Amino acid sequence: MNKEKLKQFGLIGFPLNNNFSVNYFTKKFEENGLPYAYDNYPLSDIASLSAFIQNTPNLSGLNVTKPYKTAVIPYLDELAISAKKCGAVNCIQFTSTGKKIGHNTDIFGFQHSLLNFLGSNQNINAMVFGNGGAAMAVIDVLNTLQLDYIQVIRGEVNHNKQLNYQQLAATHYQHYQLLINSTSVGMFPHEKECLNLDFAEIGSNHYCYDLIYLPEKTLFLEKAAAQGAKIKNGLEMLHLQADAAYNIWMNSES
Repeated sequence: MNKEKLKQFGLIGFPLNNNFSVNYFTKKFEENGLPYAYDNYPLSDIASLSAFIQNTPNLSGLNVTKPYKTAVIPYLDELAISAKKCGAVNCIQFTSTGKKIGHNTDIFGFQHSLLNFLGSNQNINAMVFGNGGAAMAVIDVLNTLQLDYIQVIRGEVNHNKQLNYQQLAATHYQHYQLLINSTSVGMFPHEKECLNLDFAEIGSNHYCYDLIYLPEKTLFLEKAAAQGAKIKNGLEMLHLQADAAYNIWMNSES
């Protein structure tokens, strides 16, 4: 079968170190009897996106990963409410009229996964590590759930909801008991890297969530678990956001 005659979907980002999306969507298309194709498209420069789209026949949808979740926005025609809310895009819908609409399904995936993790303990304050596109989705969810948070970043602090790692103190670990890693620190193939935290201040009253799913347990989660903390990786979120992207594509204008 000639792939160029099929609807084509894929993932853009750089680098692309795994095949989760390829395997997941290929299987989903097969299970639903859809003759569609899905591939990884590592773009070393977001400026090449327009030419890539023009030169990719029958492109019908894209997922977007690091480092382009915010950088992709100027290349789109519209933003759905989800993307407008957090200022980041992880899913692009191509309409029959040629419009490229940016969505954020990370919000849906993270919110449902987080609530499953917290159970009935949903009155909790959060520390969010990172300030990229994934962090924006996380913070949007925390605002929706009305959970107090502080954002820990490596660069210059821009407002009173941010601090850097050098400013972290014991009082922060006491007040913010939900710790969320939205960075790539510890992700394959850099599994030996770890967030620069005082793990002695983490205990059984902490919930530690890592958006990374490969490896299954990052050093952050390993060290937190050793202190008695409850831990969760990003695999459930990944599945939920992927299913939400699939539904957007399948419900696009025909």
